[in-house]
Amino acid sequence: MFSRSFLGSLTKQCCRTFSNTSAQAADYTHVVVGAGAVGLAIARKLAEKDGTSTLLIERHGSAGTETSSRNSEVIHAGIYYGATSLKTELCLQGKRMMYDLCENQRIPYRNCKKWILAQDSQQHEQLDKTHKFAKSIGVPTHFISLAEARHREPDVYAANAVLESPTTGIIDSHSYMTYLESDFQSKGGDLAFHTKVTAIDTAGHGYSIHTTSPSGESASVTTETLINSAGLAAVPLSNSILPPERHMKPYYAKGSYYSYSRGHPRPKTLIYPAPTTGAAGLGTHLTIDMTGAIRFGPDVEWVNDPNDLSVNEERLSAALDEIQSYLPGVDREKVRLDYAGIRPKLGKGSAVASGKGFSDFYIKREEGFEGFINLLGIESPGLTSSLAIADKVHDLLYR
Repeated sequence: MFSRSFLGSLTKQCCRTFSNTSAQAADYTHVVVGAGAVGLAIARKLAEKDGTSTLLIERHGSAGTETSSRNSEVIHAGIYYGATSLKTELCLQGKRMMYDLCENQRIPYRNCKKWILAQDSQQHEQLDKTHKFAKSIGVPTHFISLAEARHREPDVYAANAVLESPTTGIIDSHSYMTYLESDFQSKGGDLAFHTKVTAIDTAGHGYSIHTTSPSGESASVTTETLINSAGLAAVPLSNSILPPERHMKPYYAKGSYYSYSRGHPRPKTLIYPAPTTGAAGLGTHLTIDMTGAIRFGPDVEWVNDPNDLSVNEERLSAALDEIQSYLPGVDREKVRLDYAGIRPKLGKGSAVASGKGFSDFYIKREEGFEGFINLLGIESPGLTSSLAIADKVHDLLYR
């Protein structure tokens, strides 16, 4: 049984009884595992449904401490992921929802635009393809002249072409997640921090979720529906429930980010190199935060340990070379290793749909496991897509 001391991790106490045995009535209607941006958005959406109860379980001591807080905080336009992918569908929908929410709830954001740069004719051809594809899905992009580019961002170098994405922006992801958490609780949702899921069993018409606290105390809770939004732990959790023939292999792409301690140059636009077909990322790009400070990253380093957040000094030189190709005035001595984040992937293929091995979001109602919604490989553009993903999960359960 969940004790009161264990339930001290719940930010809102409730009067339900929790047990280790299956019962006719489950403790909750919904349990969401993983309180990153996507898990928070899903739990908030499900908590809106009348006559239901929702519990959000998080193994860490606060929300959004993994991939959701270790990224570029970019609101993506949705121009890289192919015409029919979930990534495109949910990014386009989520982008609109995110801008509206930020405006209505005064969550800090900035529609700062993005430039994609071509340094040669081959990269220009890639930008042409990106522009045509964006037009086909209704996302505005346009080329600006090199003269205009030099006027607007004199420190940025583009030898051949500049494609502008006017709907790209940035968001204060921590403020965003704080809002989602607060709104979830205001809708009656329960939130358990420091609660690690150790096993999940089927229980009647639902699931029994076994957990431990940092002190080693064990407890369990039953639910009618289970949503796996565990991010870096999502594939192992899925594999613990599904039969072996439906198991997947997790891949972890670590990206290092670099800070810049000098006040110049300081572009006001996000700067991306042209996408490289087959690459697992979008290049070491320049982003800005809400204070206007610039940072660079991420690169891609495949790791086996999803907890390996060390930054790699050996990768700095290559990153500096790529940065200097579009920001020649950068002071290399003032670029420092800052932090690393890890993206949960379902393969080592291309980050863009035109490349080999592109992996889409996996968001499915698992056949033979009633009420089990599985979310795997929720990497970029997961933050941008989070509100739309929440709507999709709701529809999978209730439509």
